[in-house]
Amino acid sequence: MKTILVGVDGSETAEKAAAKAAQLAAQSGASLHVVTAFGNVRAESALARDADEWRSQAAQTAEAIAAESAETLRAHVPGVRISSGAAHGKPHIVLISEASRINADLIVVGNRRMQGVQRVLGSIASAVAHRAPCDVYIAHTVS
Repeated sequence: MKTILVGVDGSETAEKAAAKAAQLAAQSGASLHVVTAFGNVRAESALARDADEWRSQAAQTAEAIAAESAETLRAHVPGVRISSGAAHGKPHIVLISEASRINADLIVVGNRRMQGVQRVLGSIASAVAHRAPCDVYIAHTVS
């Protein structure tokens, strides 16, 4: 395994998935790429006049979230090559696209929203698992 991808959004459950991804990277000698998705079509449409400024601010915020997560992981799992970034789009689409772009061997996602009604309607983990160009590891992040 050479490259692992994990998505974060600043939530506790995403950080649990990122910690698992870092652990897997350390065990396998892989590098880790941390990505945060940003963008909301409805919000962008409502702010059409200021869409470029909004997108720029959203991108900066997303990059900061990914960078902070990567920095935390570097402190807790030394020796793993960790990069970070942000991409515009829905989280599952960003994860699938980034996995293809960086030729990831594994995408790590959490099991958030995989219980009850959300499980039936779908989740990021489910969408990624069905469309990923590589293996998917679903980390236990919520009970």
